[in-house]
Amino acid sequence: MHSNTIHKAAAAATAPSAVSPEELRLINAYTRRELGEDEVYVFSLTLCDNDVDRDGERFSVESLFALEKLFVGKTGIFDHDPSAKNQAARIFACEVVHDPARKTAMGDAYFSLKARAYMPKTEENRALREMIDGGILKEVSVGCAVAHTLCSICGQEYITCTHRKGEVYGGKLCCGELTNPTDAYEWSFVAVPAQKQAGVTKAKRKEKSMEDILKSLESKKGAPLSGADCEKLLGYINELKQAAKDGVFYRESLTSEVLRLSAAVQPDISRDTMACMTKAMSIAQLKEVKTAFEKQKSKEFAPVPQLYGGSAKKNTESNGQFTI
Repeated sequence: MHSNTIHKAAAAATAPSAVSPEELRLINAYTRRELGEDEVYVFSLTLCDNDVDRDGERFSVESLFALEKLFVGKTGIFDHDPSAKNQAARIFACEVVHDPARKTAMGDAYFSLKARAYMPKTEENRALREMIDGGILKEVSVGCAVAHTLCSICGQEYITCTHRKGEVYGGKLCCGELTNPTDAYEWSFVAVPAQKQAGVTKAKRKEKSMEDILKSLESKKGAPLSGADCEKLLGYINELKQAAKDGVFYRESLTSEVLRLSAAVQPDISRDTMACMTKAMSIAQLKEVKTAFEKQKSKEFAPVPQLYGGSAKKNTESNGQFTI
């Protein structure tokens, strides 16, 4: 996904549970004062999994293990609105869990990313805690970035290959594999789940086009480029470098051919003079001159039919005829 930002959600918030001494220690690593067991509200979350969602994409198992580390310490908000007033809870522990009783749509082992989150018990968040306990606030969406979305059929970047999500090729379902997570931003309480089994809600940020990136560079008011933008720009520059090399090689080959033909059809013009002339010509002009020289050469060196008189005899009845 070329470091695309994605939002994935899972049926998440479950009933609160007792806080162990070890969990309380992890929680207090984020607090400014030591909180007691009766001061914190702790609940569990299913953040995401490796099953295929309604968008035809899924996290690889390796990505889940990477996100396991990235999501520790991240705050929970509402509807991905990055406002401080929307901060509601914080993840203090994550774990990738294997469910041997389940299989993914691809037919392989099912893994999910579980998390434990806490919030201080206050009068202000009493309604929020009651909504979680009552099963109303049940779904969450994770905001993170991944470097690639690979085709499960050919392994190439999905956007560049010819396969289509949801289609079956050789008995294998095509989907986009979300790989190499680069960052985890936040997780949000949301209203509508999208993933079939895990209840994951996913919204992909529109990827910037190269035109957008170049406009951003040209404008002093443009926002700083993201890692994904820099990666795309670097790829674009490398493509231009290769195209320039190919163009130089083609021009040199075309010029060499024009000079060779010139020596044959325009011997009165020196090679140095013709070389100076070609430097001022465009590619189109060089091709035009090359074509003209080739036509001129073909006319000058075309074979001339000759009379064959080896066995010819003068025909007395037909004046002056020869056999050709």
